[in-house]
Amino acid sequence: MRIDIDLAACAGHGQCAATSPDVYHLDDDGFVVDDVTLAEGSDEDAREGASACPENAITVRD
Repeated sequence: MRIDIDLAACAGHGQCAATSPDVYHLDDDGFVVDDVTLAEGSDEDAREGASACPENAITVRD
């Protein structure tokens, strides 16, 4: 699985991290950090967090 984050599209809503805090993390300004490390079994969490993004800034690829 690969997670692509469009940092320019991120508006800092934080919904990805609120939905999937073990997958997505925010910087001090509330924007998603582009250093996602997936633990085994967290594929569904990654998809849910990406789906929660109102800007569609996160793409999950198998």
